[in-house]
Amino acid sequence: MKTFCGRANPTTGAMEWLEEAEDYDYHQEIARSRYADMLHDKDRNVKYYQGIRAAVSRVKERGEKAIVLDIGTGTGLLSMMAASSGADFCYAVEVFRPMANAAVKIVEKNGFSDKIKVINKHSTEVTVGPDGDMECRANILVTELFDTELIGEGALPTYEHAHKYLVQEGCEAVPHRATVYVQLVESKRMWAWNKLFPIHVEAEDGEKIIVPPSEMENCPGVPSVCDIQLNQMPSSDFTALSDVVTMFSVDFSKPVQSASTCYRVQLESVKSGKAQIVLSWWDIDMDPSGMINCTMAPYWANPTSALQWRDHWMQCVYFLPKEEPVGQGERVHLTACRDEYSVWYTMQKASEEENEAAAGVESPVCRCHAHLLWNRARFGELNDQERTQQYIQALRTVLNTDSVCLCISDGSLLPVLAHYLGAKQVQYFILFFRCLHFSLFFKANHLEDKIKIIEARPELLKPSHFEDKKISVLVAEPFFSTSLLPWHNLYFWYARTAVSSHLTSNVTVLPQSASLHMMIVEFQDLWRIRSPCGICEGFDVQAMDDMIKDSLNFRESKEAEPHPLWEYPCKSLSDPQEVLTFDFRTTVPQHCLSTEGSVNLLRKGKSHGAVLWMEYHLAADISISTGLMRISNEKGSCDWNRHCKQAVYFFSSVIESETLAAPAAVTYAIHFDTKTGEIAMDFKL
Repeated sequence: MKTFCGRANPTTGAMEWLEEAEDYDYHQEIARSRYADMLHDKDRNVKYYQGIRAAVSRVKERGEKAIVLDIGTGTGLLSMMAASSGADFCYAVEVFRPMANAAVKIVEKNGFSDKIKVINKHSTEVTVGPDGDMECRANILVTELFDTELIGEGALPTYEHAHKYLVQEGCEAVPHRATVYVQLVESKRMWAWNKLFPIHVEAEDGEKIIVPPSEMENCPGVPSVCDIQLNQMPSSDFTALSDVVTMFSVDFSKPVQSASTCYRVQLESVKSGKAQIVLSWWDIDMDPSGMINCTMAPYWANPTSALQWRDHWMQCVYFLPKEEPVGQGERVHLTACRDEYSVWYTMQKASEEENEAAAGVESPVCRCHAHLLWNRARFGELNDQERTQQYIQALRTVLNTDSVCLCISDGSLLPVLAHYLGAKQVQYFILFFRCLHFSLFFKANHLEDKIKIIEARPELLKPSHFEDKKISVLVAEPFFSTSLLPWHNLYFWYARTAVSSHLTSNVTVLPQSASLHMMIVEFQDLWRIRSPCGICEGFDVQAMDDMIKDSLNFRESKEAEPHPLWEYPCKSLSDPQEVLTFDFRTTVPQHCLSTEGSVNLLRKGKSHGAVLWMEYHLAADISISTGLMRISNEKGSCDWNRHCKQAVYFFSSVIESETLAAPAAVTYAIHFDTKTGEIAMDFKL
C-alpha cells in the first residue's frame, strides 16, 4: 500500500502529490506531535492526577464501583492515574492506531493490563453491553480533548455523544468544567496581522500613499483563531480596554450541546481607544468546587502564580470585523458565536439596540481574498514600515526612466513601489502566482493601466507577454505562500533561471544574492517538544519516547522544522555564521552546493540545536534578515524577525558546554541539492 502526500516543491513553487510508504503519514503525525510537550506539562499532569483521585474518592464514598471512560487516552497516562487511584476498571479510547498500540505497551509495562482496556476506535463508535467494547456505562468521564481554542479538536460533539451513550447520568467528569475568558484590547501590532495599512512612499514628484482596496478594509476576515504565546507579547504592544471577564462556561458532568450558539456579555471600557482585538484563554476546574484549577491565563491576568510553559495550549487572538472607537466608561456588548469547532466575536455599542444583537451569528467569510492568500505573519510583514523603507531605498538605486521591471512574488507590493519610484511613462510587467484578485489593489490605487499582471508560470512566458521588450530589472522580496522553511523562497532563483531568455544581458536583479546563516542556541522551553520524558508522574512512558524517536528517524532525522522564534526565547551559544551563499545574478548551477565547518561555543549552556535563516542582499549595503535581528545583551538573548518562521534543527543529544574542559565546537555539514531545492544537514557536538 502507498499513500499520496502533498508537499511544496521549492524548485517549482507548486504543491505536488508525492507517493510515500503507507506508514509515512502516521510517522509524520508522531514525529511532529506535541505528545512530549504534554508529558512535560507538570502543572497539567499534577492537576489531572489530583482531579482523578478526588473523582474516584467521591464515587467510592457513594458505595459505587468506579468505572472510568478515558476518551483520547494517548499514552494511557490518565487511565493509569485512575487505576492507581483505586478505580475498578478503565476503558481507554484512542482512535490513532500507533498511539493505541503504544498505550497497550505502556499500560502493560506499568502493570495495569488487568484494570485498563485500550479500545482503538473513535469514541462515537464504541459500543456498550455484554458483547460491546464496554460492559456497562462509566460513572467517571476523563478526557483531554482540548486545543488552544478549547473546542477546536471536537470536544463538544464528543462530550455530547458520550453523555448520550457511554456514561451514566450524573457522572463525575475530569475536568469538571471549562471557562473561557476574554479581554478587549487595542493593539497596532496585532491589528497589523489582520488589516493592511496605507503605505507612504516619498517619490520625486511628492508623497504617494498606497491604499488598500475598500474590499479589504471592509472584509471581516476568516474565522480561524490566531493562537500564540501571549506571554511573549510585551505589555507595551497592547492597551487593555476592558477588564478580564468570563465569556462562557461548559459543565462537562452534564449533557453538553454542540449545536451552534452565541454568548453575550456587557463590558465597560476602562480606557478610551480603538476596540480591535479580543484576547481569550480558558481554564479548567478538575473538581466541582474549583479548588483544583489549571489555567492558560497570560502573565498580566495571573501575576501571582508561576507560569507553566506549554505549547499544546496557548492563548487566542481574535480580530473584530472592524475597529470601533470606545470612550472610557462606555458600555459595549461583546458577542461570542461558536459552531462545533470554532469561535468568533463581534461587538456592538450598548446604544445600538436589538437590531444589531443578531449580528455575527454567521461565521465570517473573507471577501477580499487577501486573508486566504496571506497568513497573519504575512500581513505583519507587509505592514512593517521599516522593512518597506529598505526595499524603497534599494529600488531607488536600481530603477531609472528606461526600466522595464518584472516582479516575481506572491501578492507583493513591490510592483506598486517600483511604479511610484520610476518615471510615469514606464510600464512595468509584473508576474504573479495565485494573485487572487490582486487587481483590486491596483484598481484602488488607479494603476490598472500601469501594471500588467501575467498569471503564468515562468517557464511558459513568451516574448509576447512583454510586448517583445527585454526585462532590465528583475525584483522579488522573495515571498511564496507555499514556502515552509526559510530556503524554500529560493524558488525565486529557479524562476529567475526560467526567465533568463527574457532578460537583458546587463539585467539588475534585486535581491542580488542571499545567504544562509546558522547559530547554536539554548532554548528556554522549546526543547521540551523534542525531549524524551521517561517517567511521568511515576509512570514509565518510555515506549512513547521510543515511538517518537523511531518516527523522527523514519526519514526526517536530518531535517529542520519551522518555528516563529519570537514566541520561544533562546540564547545564542555561538556567534551567527554565514554558511552558504546564493548568487541570483547567475542561474541555478547544475552542481549541488555544499559546505562543512565548525562553530565555536562562546557561552555556557545546553546546546539544544541550531537555528537557520536566510538573509537577502538587496543592494551593496541593504540586507533583509528573516531570522536574527540582533543579540540584545551579553547573556546572548536573541531578537528574531517577528514576521518569519526560522528553521530549527534539534540535536539528538545535548551537550552542556560548562561541563567541557576545552572550548567546545559544533561541526556541521550542509548540502543544498539544486535538483530538489532542499537542504540536508548534519551536526556533531
